Amino acid sequence: MRKKSIGDRLLSILIWTAGSLVYLFLTIPVLVIVLSAFSPNAFPEFPPTSFSVRWFHEVVSNPEWMESLRISVILLFIVTPLTVLLGTMASYALARLSFKGKEAVQAFILSPLMIPQVVLGIAMLYLFTAMGFTGSLWALVIGHVIIGFPYVVRTVGVSVSNLDPRLELASMNLGAGPIRTFFRVTLPLIKPGIIAGGVFSAVTSFGEISISLFVSSPQTITIPVRTFNYIEQTFDPSVNAISVIFIIISIIALLIIEKTIGLSKVM
Repeated sequence: MRKKSIGDRLLSILIWTAGSLVYLFLTIPVLVIVLSAFSPNAFPEFPPTSFSVRWFHEVVSNPEWMESLRISVILLFIVTPLTVLLGTMASYALARLSFKGKEAVQAFILSPLMIPQVVLGIAMLYLFTAMGFTGSLWALVIGHVIIGFPYVVRTVGVSVSNLDPRLELASMNLGAGPIRTFFRVTLPLIKPGIIAGGVFSAVTSFGEISISLFVSSPQTITIPVRTFNYIEQTFDPSVNAISVIFIIISIIALLIIEKTIGLSKVM
Protein backbone atom coordinates (compact mmCIF):
# COMPACT_ATOMS: atom_id res chain seq x y z
CA MET A 1 0.00 0.00 0.00
CA ARG A 2 1.43 3.35 -1.07
CA LYS A 3 2.24 5.72 1.75
CA LYS A 4 0.57 9.11 1.55
CA SER A 5 2.83 11.99 0.63
CA ILE A 6 2.81 15.36 2.40
CA GLY A 7 0.89 16.85 -0.54
CA ASP A 8 -1.84 14.17 -0.27
CA ARG A 9 -2.16 14.78 3.45
CA LEU A 10 -2.44 18.55 2.97
CA LEU A 11 -5.09 18.06 0.27
CA SER A 12 -7.05 15.71 2.55
CA ILE A 13 -6.85 18.25 5.40
CA LEU A 14 -8.04 21.05 3.09
CA ILE A 15 -10.98 18.96 1.84
CA TRP A 16 -12.04 18.02 5.37
CA THR A 17 -11.67 21.63 6.54
CA ALA A 18 -13.72 22.99 3.63
CA GLY A 19 -16.39 20.34 4.17
CA SER A 20 -16.56 21.07 7.89
CA LEU A 21 -16.91 24.83 7.24
CA VAL A 22 -19.77 24.21 4.79
CA TYR A 23 -21.61 21.97 7.28
CA LEU A 24 -20.99 24.53 10.03
CA PHE A 25 -22.34 27.31 7.81
CA LEU A 26 -25.51 25.28 7.17
CA THR A 27 -25.95 24.17 10.78
CA ILE A 28 -25.46 27.46 12.65
CA PRO A 29 -28.69 29.17 11.37
CA VAL A 30 -30.75 26.09 12.31
CA LEU A 31 -29.08 25.96 15.72
CA VAL A 32 -29.84 29.65 16.31
CA ILE A 33 -33.53 29.11 15.46
CA VAL A 34 -33.84 26.04 17.69
CA LEU A 35 -32.19 27.66 20.71
CA SER A 36 -34.10 30.93 20.25
CA ALA A 37 -37.39 29.02 20.17
CA PHE A 38 -36.75 27.87 23.75
CA SER A 39 -35.94 31.36 25.03
CA PRO A 40 -38.47 32.74 27.57
CA ASN A 41 -37.98 36.38 26.48
CA ALA A 42 -40.32 38.27 24.17
CA PHE A 43 -37.51 38.98 21.71
CA PRO A 44 -35.14 36.56 19.94
CA GLU A 45 -32.15 35.80 22.10
CA PHE A 46 -29.10 33.72 21.29
CA PRO A 47 -27.84 31.99 23.25
CA PRO A 48 -30.90 31.84 25.55
CA THR A 49 -30.31 32.62 29.22
CA SER A 50 -32.86 30.03 30.35
CA PHE A 51 -35.06 27.26 28.97
CA SER A 52 -38.78 27.65 28.32
CA VAL A 53 -41.55 26.22 26.10
CA ARG A 54 -43.49 29.47 26.33
CA TRP A 55 -43.54 30.09 22.57
CA PHE A 56 -44.71 26.60 21.75
CA HIS A 57 -47.58 27.19 24.18
CA GLU A 58 -48.27 30.53 22.48
CA VAL A 59 -48.59 28.76 19.13
CA VAL A 60 -50.93 26.09 20.51
CA SER A 61 -53.14 28.63 22.31
CA ASN A 62 -53.34 31.05 19.36
CA PRO A 63 -56.53 30.36 17.33
CA GLU A 64 -55.03 31.84 14.15
CA TRP A 65 -52.03 29.51 14.24
CA MET A 66 -54.30 26.55 14.99
CA GLU A 67 -56.65 27.41 12.12
CA SER A 68 -53.71 27.62 9.72
CA LEU A 69 -52.42 24.32 11.06
CA ARG A 70 -55.86 22.78 10.47
CA ILE A 71 -55.87 24.01 6.85
CA SER A 72 -52.35 22.66 6.27
CA VAL A 73 -53.26 19.26 7.75
CA ILE A 74 -56.44 19.04 5.63
CA LEU A 75 -54.36 19.81 2.54
CA LEU A 76 -51.86 17.18 3.62
CA PHE A 77 -54.51 14.45 3.78
CA ILE A 78 -56.02 15.43 0.42
CA VAL A 79 -52.89 16.23 -1.58
CA THR A 80 -50.71 13.27 -0.49
CA PRO A 81 -53.08 10.44 -1.61
CA LEU A 82 -53.85 12.27 -4.87
CA THR A 83 -50.20 12.81 -5.77
CA VAL A 84 -49.26 9.26 -4.78
CA LEU A 85 -52.07 7.78 -6.90
CA LEU A 86 -51.45 9.96 -9.96
CA GLY A 87 -47.66 9.85 -9.64
CA THR A 88 -47.57 6.06 -9.32
CA MET A 89 -49.72 5.57 -12.42
CA ALA A 90 -47.66 8.09 -14.39
CA SER A 91 -44.34 6.52 -13.34
CA TYR A 92 -45.47 3.01 -14.23
CA ALA A 93 -46.82 4.16 -17.59
CA LEU A 94 -43.60 5.99 -18.45
CA ALA A 95 -41.52 2.96 -17.48
CA ARG A 96 -43.56 0.29 -19.24
CA LEU A 97 -45.03 2.01 -22.31
CA SER A 98 -43.23 3.08 -25.45
CA PHE A 99 -44.86 5.85 -27.46
CA LYS A 100 -43.94 8.83 -29.59
CA GLY A 101 -43.15 11.92 -27.52
CA LYS A 102 -42.45 9.98 -24.33
CA GLU A 103 -39.47 12.19 -23.44
CA ALA A 104 -41.56 15.33 -23.97
CA VAL A 105 -44.29 14.00 -21.67
CA GLN A 106 -41.73 13.14 -19.02
CA ALA A 107 -40.17 16.61 -19.27
CA PHE A 108 -43.62 18.18 -18.99
CA ILE A 109 -44.41 16.16 -15.85
CA LEU A 110 -41.14 17.20 -14.20
CA SER A 111 -41.38 20.84 -15.38
CA PRO A 112 -42.78 22.18 -12.06
CA LEU A 113 -39.37 21.39 -10.56
CA MET A 114 -37.69 23.72 -13.08
CA ILE A 115 -40.22 26.54 -13.45
CA PRO A 116 -39.97 29.18 -10.68
CA GLN A 117 -42.86 28.69 -8.27
CA VAL A 118 -43.63 32.41 -8.35
CA VAL A 119 -44.35 32.07 -12.07
CA LEU A 120 -46.58 29.06 -11.38
CA GLY A 121 -48.35 31.00 -8.64
CA ILE A 122 -49.10 33.95 -10.93
CA ALA A 123 -50.31 31.61 -13.69
CA MET A 124 -52.61 29.78 -11.26
CA LEU A 125 -53.92 33.08 -9.91
CA TYR A 126 -55.02 34.14 -13.40
CA LEU A 127 -56.44 30.70 -14.19
CA PHE A 128 -58.36 30.24 -10.95
CA THR A 129 -59.69 33.81 -11.09
CA ALA A 130 -61.08 33.11 -14.57
CA MET A 131 -62.60 29.85 -13.30
CA GLY A 132 -64.10 31.57 -10.26
CA PHE A 133 -62.64 29.66 -7.33
CA THR A 134 -59.56 31.63 -6.33
CA GLY A 135 -59.08 31.49 -2.57
CA SER A 136 -60.89 28.19 -2.15
CA LEU A 137 -59.41 25.08 -0.59
CA TRP A 138 -59.54 23.29 -3.95
CA ALA A 139 -57.37 25.98 -5.53
CA LEU A 140 -54.74 25.17 -2.93
CA VAL A 141 -55.20 21.44 -3.50
CA ILE A 142 -54.60 21.77 -7.25
CA GLY A 143 -51.56 23.99 -6.71
CA HIS A 144 -50.02 21.64 -4.16
CA VAL A 145 -50.71 18.56 -6.30
CA ILE A 146 -48.91 20.17 -9.25
CA ILE A 147 -45.88 20.89 -7.04
CA GLY A 148 -45.81 17.49 -5.30
CA PHE A 149 -46.59 15.36 -8.38
CA PRO A 150 -43.04 15.41 -9.90
CA TYR A 151 -41.49 14.20 -6.63
CA VAL A 152 -43.73 11.13 -6.61
CA VAL A 153 -43.00 10.44 -10.28
CA ARG A 154 -39.26 10.71 -9.58
CA THR A 155 -39.17 8.44 -6.53
CA VAL A 156 -41.61 5.82 -7.82
CA GLY A 157 -39.77 5.89 -11.14
CA VAL A 158 -36.59 4.81 -9.33
CA SER A 159 -38.37 1.77 -7.87
CA VAL A 160 -40.02 0.85 -11.17
CA SER A 161 -36.71 1.10 -13.05
CA ASN A 162 -35.16 -1.31 -10.52
CA LEU A 163 -38.03 -3.80 -10.95
CA ASP A 164 -37.25 -6.75 -13.21
CA PRO A 165 -40.04 -6.98 -15.84
CA ARG A 166 -39.53 -10.75 -15.95
CA LEU A 167 -41.19 -11.03 -12.53
CA GLU A 168 -44.38 -9.53 -13.95
CA LEU A 169 -44.17 -11.73 -17.04
CA ALA A 170 -43.72 -14.81 -14.85
CA SER A 171 -46.82 -13.89 -12.86
CA MET A 172 -48.92 -13.48 -16.00
CA ASN A 173 -47.53 -16.70 -17.49
CA LEU A 174 -48.75 -18.50 -14.36
CA GLY A 175 -52.29 -17.30 -14.97
CA ALA A 176 -52.54 -13.95 -13.19
CA GLY A 177 -54.02 -11.09 -15.17
CA PRO A 178 -52.36 -7.68 -15.55
CA ILE A 179 -54.42 -6.11 -12.76
CA ARG A 180 -53.79 -8.95 -10.32
CA THR A 181 -50.09 -8.95 -11.23
CA PHE A 182 -49.88 -5.24 -10.55
CA PHE A 183 -51.45 -5.51 -7.10
CA ARG A 184 -49.80 -8.80 -6.08
CA VAL A 185 -46.32 -8.41 -7.63
CA THR A 186 -45.58 -4.89 -8.86
CA LEU A 187 -47.12 -2.84 -6.07
CA PRO A 188 -45.33 -4.64 -3.18
CA LEU A 189 -41.98 -4.35 -4.97
CA ILE A 190 -42.30 -0.61 -5.69
CA LYS A 191 -43.79 0.18 -2.27
CA PRO A 192 -40.56 1.83 -0.95
CA GLY A 193 -40.67 4.35 -3.81
CA ILE A 194 -44.36 5.03 -3.19
CA ILE A 195 -43.72 5.65 0.51
CA ALA A 196 -40.79 7.96 -0.24
CA GLY A 197 -42.85 9.81 -2.85
CA GLY A 198 -45.71 10.23 -0.39
CA VAL A 199 -43.33 11.65 2.21
CA PHE A 200 -41.80 14.05 -0.32
CA SER A 201 -45.27 15.14 -1.42
CA ALA A 202 -46.47 15.64 2.16
CA VAL A 203 -43.43 17.69 3.19
CA THR A 204 -43.62 19.77 0.00
CA SER A 205 -47.30 20.48 0.54
CA PHE A 206 -46.85 21.30 4.23
CA GLY A 207 -44.05 23.79 3.52
CA GLU A 208 -45.24 25.27 0.23
CA ILE A 209 -45.57 29.07 0.26
CA SER A 210 -45.05 30.62 -3.20
CA ILE A 211 -48.21 29.27 -4.83
CA SER A 212 -50.23 29.43 -1.59
CA LEU A 213 -49.55 33.18 -1.32
CA PHE A 214 -51.26 33.76 -4.68
CA VAL A 215 -54.23 31.39 -4.46
CA SER A 216 -55.13 31.45 -0.74
CA SER A 217 -57.68 33.68 0.97
CA PRO A 218 -58.11 34.90 4.58
CA GLN A 219 -60.15 31.74 5.21
CA THR A 220 -57.55 29.37 3.74
CA ILE A 221 -54.21 30.60 5.10
CA THR A 222 -51.71 27.79 5.51
CA ILE A 223 -48.97 27.64 8.15
CA PRO A 224 -46.17 28.87 5.81
CA VAL A 225 -48.29 31.79 4.58
CA ARG A 226 -49.27 32.66 8.16
CA THR A 227 -45.59 32.60 9.13
CA PHE A 228 -44.67 34.87 6.21
CA ASN A 229 -47.43 37.37 7.06
CA TYR A 230 -46.54 37.21 10.76
CA ILE A 231 -42.93 38.16 10.09
CA GLU A 232 -44.08 41.10 7.95
CA GLN A 233 -46.43 42.47 10.63
CA THR A 234 -44.64 41.63 13.88
CA PHE A 235 -42.03 39.26 15.22
CA ASP A 236 -41.55 37.14 18.30
CA PRO A 237 -40.10 33.67 18.93
CA SER A 238 -43.45 32.05 18.03
CA VAL A 239 -42.10 31.98 14.48
CA ASN A 240 -39.03 30.13 15.73
CA ALA A 241 -41.27 27.60 17.47
CA ILE A 242 -43.10 26.98 14.18
CA SER A 243 -39.72 26.65 12.45
CA VAL A 244 -38.64 24.00 14.97
CA ILE A 245 -41.78 22.02 14.14
CA PHE A 246 -40.91 22.23 10.42
CA ILE A 247 -37.35 21.09 11.15
CA ILE A 248 -38.59 18.07 13.12
CA ILE A 249 -40.99 17.12 10.32
CA SER A 250 -38.20 17.43 7.74
CA ILE A 251 -35.84 15.24 9.79
CA ILE A 252 -38.52 12.57 10.20
CA ALA A 253 -39.23 12.69 6.46
CA LEU A 254 -35.54 12.30 5.59
CA LEU A 255 -35.24 9.33 7.94
CA ILE A 256 -38.27 7.64 6.37
CA ILE A 257 -36.93 8.19 2.85
CA GLU A 258 -33.48 6.94 3.80
CA LYS A 259 -34.93 3.78 5.36
CA THR A 260 -37.30 3.03 2.47
CA ILE A 261 -35.47 3.90 -0.74
CA GLY A 262 -32.24 5.74 0.16
CA LEU A 263 -31.57 9.45 -0.24
CA SER A 264 -28.81 8.89 -2.79
CA LYS A 265 -31.35 7.44 -5.27
CA VAL A 266 -33.73 10.40 -5.22
CA MET A 267 -31.50 13.41 -4.59
